Amino acid sequence: MGCCQNAIPQGLTRYHVAFNTVYKDSNSYQFNPCSYAALVETESFSFSSDYITTMRFNKTYEGRQPLVLDWAIGNYEGNPYLRDGCSDVDECKKNPSPCPRGGKCHNTIGNYHCSCPPGRKLAAETNSCNPDINLIIAELEQATDKFDKSQILGRGGHGTVYKGIIKGKIPVAIKRCALIDDRHKKEFGKEMLILSQINHRNIVKLLGCCLEVEVPMLVYELIPNGTLFDLIHGKKRTLHIPFSSLLRIINEAADGLAFLHSYANPPIVHGDVKTSNILLDENYMAKVSDFGASILVPTDEAQFVTMVQGTCGYLDPEYMQTCCLTDKSDVYSFGVVILEILTGQMPFKLDEHELQRSLSSSFLLAMKENNLDAMLDSQLKGHESKELLRGLAELAKHCLDMCSDKRPSMKEVSDELSRLRKLSKHPWLHHGTETDTFLSGQSTSSYFETEQSTEYPGKDEEMPMSQSSSYFVR
Repeated sequence: MGCCQNAIPQGLTRYHVAFNTVYKDSNSYQFNPCSYAALVETESFSFSSDYITTMRFNKTYEGRQPLVLDWAIGNYEGNPYLRDGCSDVDECKKNPSPCPRGGKCHNTIGNYHCSCPPGRKLAAETNSCNPDINLIIAELEQATDKFDKSQILGRGGHGTVYKGIIKGKIPVAIKRCALIDDRHKKEFGKEMLILSQINHRNIVKLLGCCLEVEVPMLVYELIPNGTLFDLIHGKKRTLHIPFSSLLRIINEAADGLAFLHSYANPPIVHGDVKTSNILLDENYMAKVSDFGASILVPTDEAQFVTMVQGTCGYLDPEYMQTCCLTDKSDVYSFGVVILEILTGQMPFKLDEHELQRSLSSSFLLAMKENNLDAMLDSQLKGHESKELLRGLAELAKHCLDMCSDKRPSMKEVSDELSRLRKLSKHPWLHHGTETDTFLSGQSTSSYFETEQSTEYPGKDEEMPMSQSSSYFVR
């Protein structure tokens, strides 16, 4: 229950008000459990606490709040003082187009509007064509056979993820909250808020949500090929995976994280970077997922104090000491991801001696003793350039620096991985084309050797359902 007031800046061309009811909704009015908003001239408004719980606001102004709108006809060019001196500006001819990728621009006299392909809707806040999926519980129950156990993709402490098909043809992953206390509701709300604003090829897409039930649910694009963790430590580990493909995957994941840190507004710190949160699509492209531990960083803040969350083995030591989560906390965790690629080892091993439980500690000691070879995965020894492996190890070492200020930014990590990938393509580092069988009788070259473009795809493609589809839940 409460009231807020905000100024309307000069030059505003659009005005929209919405009330977020993700969390608790109180009966504000005595006569009706509704919220309301009004556009009022500043000097004519004086706040009263009675406005929150009574009809006094409406009665004071008799439903006609004082307001003056200053407007003009725009999107013309020429001399307005000459007869027929102004002509319409065709915004659709501009480069780049004012409409989102995949959308169509329609010029009108003095204006323009954008439309999206069938099945998609325009999101004005992000200027993007998003899937038009308004979900109700009945649809999700039908998609998952009433949340049958056979549809489960994964379980975690915060929920269960089911696979399903909605709207008759769209394969999805449905994340259902396990608990319904306020903290878990807030985590779901935060994940929904973050992913609804992000459009990046290396970040999993949120397609919709269902909030009409007590247990909230989020609906994502289905990512069919499991996680990077599965690729390194799972059953596929017995098969030879080209190192160049692993390098590409972590480069793509770094691109996604760099986008969150440097280009999202406000910046986003993931807070739980690990190989299990790097999903792999049908082309084994990386998709960063699981934003339940993430934070939106105010633009005037360098760090954000929060309850320590994350996964043992990946946690930034400085974050554990200070509870200050920063973008460099993600960098530290990503350093551990690089180590898993280099060593093939788990980030934390409870059955080892205390000094050898942490992969990062063992690695830093090996680097200090100039004994990197002792840490490297046996599949890499003799098959990859020592210069390339040393470069990747040095990058991991910098990411794992105990002092966060000395760690590189995620953008610098991404740039260095791109440089190492280019280095690996030079003839003197080439070790032949990989043709080992990997999945479904396909060669690794068909899945892994094709380099992915760094440009955004022209349109989203529907992903086929797969018996091996999986999705990680914390």
